[in-house]
Amino acid sequence: MAFIQLNTKLPGPKGLLALERRKNALPAGLARSTDVVVEKAEGALVWDVDGNQLLDFAGGIGMINVGHRNQQVVDAIKQQLDKYIHTCTLVTTMEPYLELAELLNSSTPGDFPKKTLLANSGSEAVENAVNIAKYYTKRNAVLCFEGAYHGRTLLTLSLTSKYSLFKKGFGSYVQDIYRIPAPNMYRKSEGMSDEQYVNSCIRQLEQSFISQVDGDSLAAIIIEPVQGEGGFLPMPAPYLKRIRELCDKHGIVFIADEIQCGASRTGRLFAVEHSGIVPDIIVSAKSIGAGMPISAITGKAEILDAPHLGGVGGTYGGSPVACVAAIEAIRILKSESFLKRVHEVGEIIRGTLEKWEEKYRVIGDVRGIGAMRLVEFVKDRHTKDPDMDVAMEVIKEATSNGLILIRAGLFSNCIRLLPPIAITDEQLNEGLSVLEKAIANANAKRSS
Repeated sequence: MAFIQLNTKLPGPKGLLALERRKNALPAGLARSTDVVVEKAEGALVWDVDGNQLLDFAGGIGMINVGHRNQQVVDAIKQQLDKYIHTCTLVTTMEPYLELAELLNSSTPGDFPKKTLLANSGSEAVENAVNIAKYYTKRNAVLCFEGAYHGRTLLTLSLTSKYSLFKKGFGSYVQDIYRIPAPNMYRKSEGMSDEQYVNSCIRQLEQSFISQVDGDSLAAIIIEPVQGEGGFLPMPAPYLKRIRELCDKHGIVFIADEIQCGASRTGRLFAVEHSGIVPDIIVSAKSIGAGMPISAITGKAEILDAPHLGGVGGTYGGSPVACVAAIEAIRILKSESFLKRVHEVGEIIRGTLEKWEEKYRVIGDVRGIGAMRLVEFVKDRHTKDPDMDVAMEVIKEATSNGLILIRAGLFSNCIRLLPPIAITDEQLNEGLSVLEKAIANANAKRSS
């Protein structure tokens, strides 16, 4: 291997010691996808504490689109540290907050006046977006979707799907939240065309306004244009269009959660742009900060202005150190050269995955948009019964051979590919070869 260089088993001696410390110092409920203990990282490469060099196909769950330690971002952070670290936006006004807000206001879709509120995490951004929508509409109800992941605060956990992994034991939850199935083209009813299936999903959406909640009671509909944790499910454009129409008809705030699918991962700065639909509020986080903790709520000025003076904000929201990182990251993410590279990376992955789908019967589906790609494993291609064991088996083998991976999907039977776009073709192909070998071995076990 040219880029993966293993000096020890993974984890090595130092890694084992660190994992033992983690076990003793951190809560048992704080899961980890791999046994990698990081020493440093750059681009698409990660070095562990034992000197092993690995390839990163997880990207901090889509947090590092511009690559680990991007030099423009690092330089901006260093320059800001020489000025001041933080003075709190609730106390003073800081130039980086203003510049980032202006950049997001001009970069999000929609030809109308916009404003931006900054926060620290995706969960916090979603919570603010929903609360602002409630304040603006003077309503309480929210419609969300199966398979969605919106965060771990009380409100966002109430919106999140996948009960046993995220929600079990943490109730009771926020009231007036209504959930319906999201379109899943892979698991559509047998015999249905794509168009027939999307139309049936639209009818189910419309029926929910009768069977579950009146449209005039809804403050917001929140949806990921491409579900992340739910399994990289792109929402069909006609479905998003119908949501937009229903929101307009009933005065509902349309919130697009772009935390994982945004930041140019799909080939557009925001995934919703593929559909041509313009939401009222876009929530962004993860890769807009290039590794720094920052999130944003960007939307129609009249909606963002609704809460009373002092009704929004937080001590660390809009940290200038995180803001300057985000400003540089977004400049990179918007550039033609970066978007071109997203397409190139996505096409290499897509072409490779489609070949695997033909070769390995454990693979039920491969899908995604741009460089946001996923493999779904099944026990049987006809019944499409999810196979969580294969997904975990493949991740363990691939990681032991130097490739960092994570699962996804409502059934945790998928592997998501979110390599930093800074990855080279050679690194990408090497990582894909490691992953294919692990899939081939898992497939062979089940074919014998």
